[in-house]
Amino acid sequence: MHLASDGLCRPLALLVTPGQRADCTQFIPVMDKIRVPRVGSGRPRRLPDSVSADRAYSNSKIRAYLRRRGISHAIPEKRDTIAARERRGSRGGRPPGFDTERYAARNTVERAVNKLKQFRAVATRYDKRAYVFLGTVTAAAILIWLRS
Repeated sequence: MHLASDGLCRPLALLVTPGQRADCTQFIPVMDKIRVPRVGSGRPRRLPDSVSADRAYSNSKIRAYLRRRGISHAIPEKRDTIAARERRGSRGGRPPGFDTERYAARNTVERAVNKLKQFRAVATRYDKRAYVFLGTVTAAAILIWLRS
């Protein structure tokens, strides 16, 4: 289950994939599913102000995607990437900016997953088919939104 959540631990976008699928490959599809309706009239908001993610999402493709869209991010660099950049010396480029305060807010996604797993059917995944499990997770997400 791949998830994007807001600052109040409410799911914004969900995507279900097989267990062996890498997290970083699903970042852009999850971001493209975000739709936050406006209070008045107008198109739904699709871009967050900022993104906090763990090292699994630290690659050039994701950073370029966020840069193109003008989204600030707090994604730490992987150790091997740091070592490779330092090995190249002045040709290695600058390290990406990192905001530790914004990164501390990354736990909201973990708390959103924990809220979803309070539902027994989500935690144990009784459903065999992915589309049925997605429906179960979506129903749990709707209940979380209604309770908040």
